[in-house]
Amino acid sequence: MHISEGILSGPVLFSGAALAAAGTAAGLKQLDYDRIAQTGILSAAFFVASLIHVPLGPTSVHLILNGVVGLLLGWGAFPAILVALLLQALFFQFGGLTTLGVNTVVMALPAVICYYLFSPFINKNQTIAIISAYACGFFCVFLSALLVGAALMFTEKNFFEISTMVVAAHLPVMIIEGFITMFCILFLKKVKPSMIVH
Repeated sequence: MHISEGILSGPVLFSGAALAAAGTAAGLKQLDYDRIAQTGILSAAFFVASLIHVPLGPTSVHLILNGVVGLLLGWGAFPAILVALLLQALFFQFGGLTTLGVNTVVMALPAVICYYLFSPFINKNQTIAIISAYACGFFCVFLSALLVGAALMFTEKNFFEISTMVVAAHLPVMIIEGFITMFCILFLKKVKPSMIVH
């Protein structure tokens, strides 16, 4: 779901960079010293998961794990995802430096939104926790796909069909991410519940 360089308009790139900077500043401000190692591990997991691309129509799909990152880090998702995307752009030319801000917002903003929507229910009974964790993984990818579509549409209205295809192509990823997020959160609730931000 990386947006490559040379596609988006200047205003969209500038807006993305400004939002990413604000989100990263908020994330760094709230990042506790004791959670730096955890943030690094989650950044690395995001980096590796989103490296494996499967071509599908005009786009390619890959795991994102922003639901897990959001539930475990809250606003810390912004700096974690920013670092991973920067390294991907530098080493593998995924996305790009000019689109780094937009790509960060596309991945991290849904993580923060879903953190606020679903984290209050993670420590409830098992059934509620399962549904909440699955919904978090599913909707994080859904919102990311919508943001990609919105970035393309604000650049050029003719991108509507491609935007629709991007969202549709990520439906299988939404389902898979829901299960991955659910299993990760349930596992952490058993072995290390302190990792889950309240």
